[in-house]
Amino acid sequence: MVQYIITDEVEDLGLKVVNGNKLERTTNLPKELSQVKRNLAIDYGEFGLHLPDVDIIIYNPRNYKVVAAISSKVTLRERIAQTGYWKLKLLQDKATEHIKVYFITPDEDRTLTQRIPAKKGRAIVEVDLDGSYVLTEEIIEESKKVKLFEHFIEDLKRLLQNET
Repeated sequence: MVQYIITDEVEDLGLKVVNGNKLERTTNLPKELSQVKRNLAIDYGEFGLHLPDVDIIIYNPRNYKVVAAISSKVTLRERIAQTGYWKLKLLQDKATEHIKVYFITPDEDRTLTQRIPAKKGRAIVEVDLDGSYVLTEEIIEESKKVKLFEHFIEDLKRLLQNET
């Protein structure tokens, strides 16, 4: 659903969106997606290259550079810690350290609602991720890293401006 919501606006910025499952499960990918897959892969040395468990990948079709990886779940639970793990793994390699990692959620368990005292999920977002966007009409205590979903595209635009 999130992919459907953001695709048109992301493509208007000259970027493309691909589902993480497509990269993970499809064999004989077209050259473009094969290159995106390689640009996202984490090197585990003798244990091979493996893709992070993310739901949506945003990339530049001109150079296949991955701009952002997004995890999206209804509740945070263990998935937020897993997303933090992938961000830390991406940071460990010069080829992937630039990739932003975001979490998009309706936050049905209200983990992100309050900044202080922070629940564990909020702490992980604030410290380990590049940001989280909440799909809700409820009031949340926003910060630089926890915002309402309506800010996602404007933040992506800002990210692209800072890269040039």
